[in-house]
Amino acid sequence: MSVHQIMYISSVTDAMSPAECAAIARRSAERNAADDVTGLLLFNSRRFLQVLEGPKEAVERIYARISRDGRHGAIVKLREQSVAAREFGAWGMAYDDPARPSEALKDKVAALLEQAGASTRAHFLGTAEMHRG
Repeated sequence: MSVHQIMYISSVTDAMSPAECAAIARRSAERNAADDVTGLLLFNSRRFLQVLEGPKEAVERIYARISRDGRHGAIVKLREQSVAAREFGAWGMAYDDPARPSEALKDKVAALLEQAGASTRAHFLGTAEMHRG
């Protein structure tokens, strides 16, 4: 059985603290688990990069809700496809606190991406690399 996957990037419309982002990620993880949706969210103080994966209807519904969320600006769908198996068995999140920049963000994201395909890894690692740029 294939798994539907959507990857998008967006910019925050207002300043958001790491604590606020972590709270959003926790609530999203709970809702997504109920819909059998997994993925990875990277927040680097200015941008969100996320992969959602699971049943097609659920992934599309969640992406539509995110697209309407006023906290996201300039949202761009980078990829939508079916994959043979999940790349993320559990929800993961990495973020950069601008008050205490993490030099290890790239390493954190790499660990979360162990099972991901090459294209997904490239997007996330590239975003983590430019997180202070």
